[in-house]
Amino acid sequence: MTRRVLIRATGVARPGQLAGLGKALATSGARLLDINQSVTFGILSLEALVGLAQESDLEGALAATGDSLGLDIQAIQVSAEDYQRWSVQASQPRLILTLLAPHLPAGILAEVGALTAEHGLTVELIHRLSGREPLDGGMPEHGACVECWLRGEEVDLEALREKALALGAMHGVDIALQEDSIWRRHRRLVCFDMDSTLIQTEVIDELARRHGVGDEVAEVTERAMRGELDFQQSFRERMAKLRGLDESVLVEIAEELPLMDGLERLMRHLKRLGYRTAILSGGFTYFARHLQERLGFDEVHANELLIEDGKVTGEVREPILDADRKAELLHEIAHREGLAMEQTIAVGDGANDLKMLAAAGLGIAFRAKPLVRAQARQSISTLGLDAVLYLIGYRQGDLEEPVQ
Repeated sequence: MTRRVLIRATGVARPGQLAGLGKALATSGARLLDINQSVTFGILSLEALVGLAQESDLEGALAATGDSLGLDIQAIQVSAEDYQRWSVQASQPRLILTLLAPHLPAGILAEVGALTAEHGLTVELIHRLSGREPLDGGMPEHGACVECWLRGEEVDLEALREKALALGAMHGVDIALQEDSIWRRHRRLVCFDMDSTLIQTEVIDELARRHGVGDEVAEVTERAMRGELDFQQSFRERMAKLRGLDESVLVEIAEELPLMDGLERLMRHLKRLGYRTAILSGGFTYFARHLQERLGFDEVHANELLIEDGKVTGEVREPILDADRKAELLHEIAHREGLAMEQTIAVGDGANDLKMLAAAGLGIAFRAKPLVRAQARQSISTLGLDAVLYLIGYRQGDLEEPVQ
């Protein structure tokens, strides 16, 4: 009859320890069932689950090996009941919980631990995706990010997300929850809203301000937010107030567009890693194409301003790109590129982006209003746009390009 033993080894890490342990296991006729190893500040921690015949003297072999390798080694018998429980747990769906913030307060671990326990989830693994904090105690470059792997029986994911959102708001931390799947590290298409997502402004508001109708356009926007106008109605009313604006103003604004924090780094890595990128905006192609030329977006879909004799006419070419059209374009681009919808990412900040965010495999509300954050599956509010890379699962070390 086979018995199962959990081997736990700790000590100062040095070369040859894995080889020595492996030799002891092989000599004892053990079968390797599972193994984990990590080294933190030079201290090794290794756990291995093995199966072996009842008559094997594994404990004696490990005692001698531990002395020669400078390791404290424990051999813990695993009952059939404990092994069955471990096997069942390992087959349960995995969730990925990601913590993001300029820096992570220690208290958040206790809160997250309590929240996951409340929903019957076991924390299987915790690891850091962000880089090291500087020795001077300053903020880590590109923020702090820790990823937790959770397992448990079927969980009410929406209820868990709602509580995680409230918990994160209390501590100034973004808490993202994703179902782990084969697609999580195989996203291939990223589609972005433009205004207040890729750039730190709403272009139509800036155009109105330059044309002296800022208050009038703001009043139309407020009516839309109260539900008195739908997007297309409010868009046409705001556009009408721009009639007569000189085209030279568009040139000035395009050259001064304030890019969102982290955008250039995000685009550099997405292009290097082979992602296809697109702008799907209810704003204007005039400015989206400027970003395309500057940052290398693969394609642009937005509303085209009509200009005659160097003046804005107050109209755009139909059809107007609204929430429905954004979601349709996401599907169309994915289909054209031969991608599953699970391989798509959408990033936006407004209610006009919600259908696109819902359609994407990974929908991210970026620095969005509370209503949009609550309805989107993921949100980022505390870091720059390059934090999208953490939600895809990249470590900062993965992205550091070698010095030439």
